[in-house]
Amino acid sequence: MRQVIIFIFLVFTKSTYAQDPIFTQAFAIPETLNTGFTGAIEGTKAGMIHRTQWPGIDFGITTQFAFVDTWFDEFNSGIGISILNHKETKSRYTFTQLNLNYALAFQISNAWYFRPSVSVGIGSKDYGFQNLLLEDQINIPNGIINTSSMDPILLNQQNLFVDLSTSLLLNNEHSWIGLTLRHLNKPNISMTHNGETSLGIFLSVHGLIEIPLSYFSVGNQNSIYLFSNFMKQDKYVRFDFGSQYVFNEFSIGVSIATNPVKNEYNDSLVTSVNPFIGFKWEGWKFNYSYGVNTSKIGQTGGVYELSITHEFSENGFGNKGKYRGRRLKCPTFF
Repeated sequence: MRQVIIFIFLVFTKSTYAQDPIFTQAFAIPETLNTGFTGAIEGTKAGMIHRTQWPGIDFGITTQFAFVDTWFDEFNSGIGISILNHKETKSRYTFTQLNLNYALAFQISNAWYFRPSVSVGIGSKDYGFQNLLLEDQINIPNGIINTSSMDPILLNQQNLFVDLSTSLLLNNEHSWIGLTLRHLNKPNISMTHNGETSLGIFLSVHGLIEIPLSYFSVGNQNSIYLFSNFMKQDKYVRFDFGSQYVFNEFSIGVSIATNPVKNEYNDSLVTSVNPFIGFKWEGWKFNYSYGVNTSKIGQTGGVYELSITHEFSENGFGNKGKYRGRRLKCPTFF
């Protein structure tokens, strides 16, 4: 019975924890989508986002992402670091990854720029197996619990791995389109000694277009943004799309998450509807979203996200007061 329970646990966690965390507000902090945005404002920028998912059930999840990046004009490059932390409250599974990101910028026409980037990360998956008690650890005659086990299924408490990713980004003044490939080296995330479980490659194709409405409101920032994001990892497919209206310092919008493949864990086409609001103040940008679950999981309590970013200056390290006008447009107030 013990082996059956462990086998079920291994199968479940393999399918669940092999998927990358996804943020509803990915377009508010595009660094979560594409490392080509590293240094994209040709200045210094920092930000963070906190996500609380499904607090109404036992399988609650919290995720945090933070980053800082800057621009080096003499090298026509952006460089930054980011950290991702992801925790499942019931099993105490934790995933943490620190990344170093580098992006270049090339002008390929009068209107378009090309921004390739690479990212190198160190990841850690901790499954909290220190909380498991195996049969041969129970010493009934002596009334003690042994700290070691001879069980043939030995579980790693923590797994460290190197992760390689790349992104491509094309942009003009009012639109951009990007491609991201994560886990190119397919790092081993197996929970068993000498096991082999490769982390599947994460594919994302994403884009945005701005529709300026300044004609109807002279002297104000007045725009509608349309955005979409197609994602695939192993057999899991997700497609998000949405719109945002920005007027000066305020914005309002909605995104919709869909499950086109309708896999066995969720047969609903639309999995969540996510309204969000935001405002900016003296270089600070704040966004809040709430995801309404529309799948058949049940009463999950929704998904909450709060993001904060700050632009320190127009010029990154190495700039000498020159601004080339290449900063990218994207929600919110980018």
